[in-house]
Amino acid sequence: MSQIIVTDKAARAIRGGHPWVYEGEVVSFEPTEDGAIADVCTQSGKWLGSGFYNSKSKIRVRLLTRNHNDSIDAAFWQRRIRYAVDYRKTVMGDAFDNCRLIFGEADGFPGLTVDRFGPVLVAQVLSLGMELRKAELFSDLVSYLRELGETIDAVYERNDVKLREREGMQQGKGFFELPGLRTDLDGHVEIVENGVHYDVDYINGQKTGFFLDQKFNRAAVARLAKGKRVLDCFTHTGAFGLNCALAGAAEVISVDVSADALEQAAKNAALTGVSDRVEYVKSDVFDLLTKLSEEKRGRYDLVILDPPAFTKSSATVASAIRGYKEINLKAMRILPRGGYLATCSCSHFMTDEKFRAMLHDAAKDAQVSLRQIEARQQGPDHPILWNVPETDYLKFYIFQIT
Repeated sequence: MSQIIVTDKAARAIRGGHPWVYEGEVVSFEPTEDGAIADVCTQSGKWLGSGFYNSKSKIRVRLLTRNHNDSIDAAFWQRRIRYAVDYRKTVMGDAFDNCRLIFGEADGFPGLTVDRFGPVLVAQVLSLGMELRKAELFSDLVSYLRELGETIDAVYERNDVKLREREGMQQGKGFFELPGLRTDLDGHVEIVENGVHYDVDYINGQKTGFFLDQKFNRAAVARLAKGKRVLDCFTHTGAFGLNCALAGAAEVISVDVSADALEQAAKNAALTGVSDRVEYVKSDVFDLLTKLSEEKRGRYDLVILDPPAFTKSSATVASAIRGYKEINLKAMRILPRGGYLATCSCSHFMTDEKFRAMLHDAAKDAQVSLRQIEARQQGPDHPILWNVPETDYLKFYIFQIT
């Protein structure tokens, strides 16, 4: 196995549990095929771990193990799959039929995501090492789920992301062919989450077709919604608003700039039987919040802000903070004293510290106080490794405005 010699800085990070070696941290290396497994060593020759090497990636090595006793063979991957699946069965309970089964580095599968929507698995492969082994991994995953008595009809790949090109791979999407799996499905599957019915479009929907990480945050907000007038901003396919409507909200106005997303949201409302309680508005949320903030307070009792990531790099954090502050400040001005605000950020680069500081500034400018009800994160099917900050991305707060 080839050796990759790394800087002292990289060695410290690996010993601290971080699984990546960056381009600038490689001191020297033996000729290695991209996607092959290489040993990572210190400059004094001490072994640090083994992982996928890729000369085309800014992440030169994605570590798989720091245990010298590991043999990275078929049995190694089968153990990892069972460990990941068994973990979900434990932490998700009745929600195991719709959850993230594999969450990349957090499960020891660098660059691999697998979401389960009932009988359909939707995968995204973002590292070459995983790409070269995906047939074996998908087969093992399907076999183990079926062994547990789960029905799995298909595996669909959503590899239509530019990041693959930076890893030296082509973009694409389609059904993965394995014996006993279907490739003739229409790309839609109905799931039920928190009692809400969704038509998941896993071929053309965003990411893998549905955002599973907010499952329990939606339920937390819904607990406040009974009898409330709710403004659900950046509703996408309607999830937060539908949870509130099902919980007995007096009125739900769900807003998004995408007509396609709103069409899907309305379909989900009909599936759930709450169409009479939800109104869908096509609008730029920034413009709508500006207009509402100029009106008298009290039109809404609960405002939900679930925006897309405003920053995907450290270089644009300052701009993102301004965007987050603008929508939160205006939401605070809309709400009456005693009203409720649910707000979040799904960007890893917008740290919790920065997000909290932004909320403090917004509350100060809005001349309100924030009474924190809950501070939440992504669901446990998206586990956070404390030594891998990149796995900690979702900040979610619920406040009362006082």
